[in-house]
Amino acid sequence: MSLDQLIKNCINKDAQAQSQLYKQFASKLFSLCLKYSKNYAEAEDNLHDAFITIFNKIEQYNNKGSFEGWLKRIAINTSLQRYREDVGVYDIVNEDNIKDVSVDLNENDVSINYLLQIIQELPDRYRLVFNLYVLDGYSHVEISELINISVGTSKSNLARARMILKDKIEAYNATSNSRSL
Repeated sequence: MSLDQLIKNCINKDAQAQSQLYKQFASKLFSLCLKYSKNYAEAEDNLHDAFITIFNKIEQYNNKGSFEGWLKRIAINTSLQRYREDVGVYDIVNEDNIKDVSVDLNENDVSINYLLQIIQELPDRYRLVFNLYVLDGYSHVEISELINISVGTSKSNLARARMILKDKIEAYNATSNSRSL
């Protein structure tokens, strides 16, 4: 069945089409939910909630842009909505005090699995901003609107996330280098 037909059948609340759509996109959306969730269980809940939204609003997809992109946007927004509900107060940050920290990675520095692990270990607000900015290409203005923080706080959280990652990578490399001696 073509994607267009699958979407039409989902609009008509066809359970088989919904099941097929779920099977086709669940793993991609789950990995996305996991990026924006505290843990595996919360990611599962976010995926479930995202698919409820998808099935309830699928008629709103208007064939502009990719369908997968539309699904991803719903998964990200669902995860961020849960985060906004769980978090109350944000730090107000003076943008003049933010310094940019870069994390230089050579292929031999760390494995991708280790990098993903330490990103997942970041405090929630740092992880969210890091993922949105670095991995998904959102601007600080967009991030501030998505998770209800100021642009300065978004920049600060990104700088702090990068600093934590840089420190962990340097510690990892120091440990690795001492083992190889």
